[in-house]
Formats: sequence, structure tokens, C-alpha cells
Amino acid sequence: MARLILFNKPYDVLSQFTDARSPSPRATLSDYVKVPGVYPAGRLDRDSEGLLLLTDDGRLQARISDPRFKAAKTYLIQVEGEPDEAALEALREGVMLNDGPTRPAEARRIADPELWPRNPPVRFRKTVPDCWIELSIREGRNRQVRRMTAAVGHPTLRLVRQRIGEWSLGPLAPGEWREVSV
Repeated sequence: MARLILFNKPYDVLSQFTDARSPSPRATLSDYVKVPGVYPAGRLDRDSEGLLLLTDDGRLQARISDPRFKAAKTYLIQVEGEPDEAALEALREGVMLNDGPTRPAEARRIADPELWPRNPPVRFRKTVPDCWIELSIREGRNRQVRRMTAAVGHPTLRLVRQRIGEWSLGPLAPGEWREVSV
């Protein structure tokens, strides 16, 4: 039977089990998940946090990470500024990035979510407001969410993936994981 692990990837941790960089290797999945034979199904940037799925089943890994299967990925994003309805509508329709247009997304402004503190904290500037949006996409280009919010004039300050398809982060604290049945 396939194994599936839901992991809350902390900020500044690589989405892989080893780091070839030396002399000062960075934190990796192996610092948190001591389960042999599992691999990430998709990626989450080092400066992003939240849900990362790991599995030992190659077909499940492909189904989760391949955009053809259209598993929605939902993010909570703290952005610089306060997006108006036009900015949110642009995200919903899809924005033009340097590698082509994105697919339409679901986007809405949300109240500040109750999240764990980030270390280091997001920079605070008295003269620049910020707010949170929820964004769901069905593709996964390199740094796509960050590029999308920047394209509508609201750079990402903090990015937390909350859900992938039917799986959600739930009450997992950063660095915690749990196995679920597939």
C-alpha cells in the first residue's frame, strides 16, 4: 500500500532530502522526516511554508504533481499593499508572466489568518500596508504565486500552502508531519 505523508514545511527548509552545497549545508527534509523511501510530490520554495506531500508511490507522486490532473493548490499569501477588486479579478482571469499567461485562479481577500510566527519575521513597514489573500491555482510553474502577485502590483511577503487537492495542512505545526491513508 502506498504511503502518503502530509508535512508542514517550515520557512528556510529545502524541499529535498539532501543539500549538495558545502561547506554550509541548508536545512532539508531529512532534518524532519525520518521515513525511508518517500519523496516529495512537487516542490515548495525554500522561502515558502506549508503543506508538502511525500509518498513512496511513483504513480501517486505523478498524479499529485502533474498539472494535467488539475489538483488545486491553495495558498494563504501576505502581500504588500491592499489589492483592489481589479487586482483580484486579474488573478482570477490569469495574468501574463514572462513565460506566458497563467490559467485562471480563484482569488479573494481574507482576514489575517491565525498562523504560527515565522522566523525570521516578515519585515514590517509603517508606511506600507499589507493584507492577506487566498489564491488557488491548478498549475505549478517556478515561483508562480510570487510572480502572479507581483504582476498585479502586490509583491508576496509570506506564502503558506494550505491545501493540495483533497489534502490540507490542518493543525500540523511547522516541522510536524502525519501519515494518511490514500
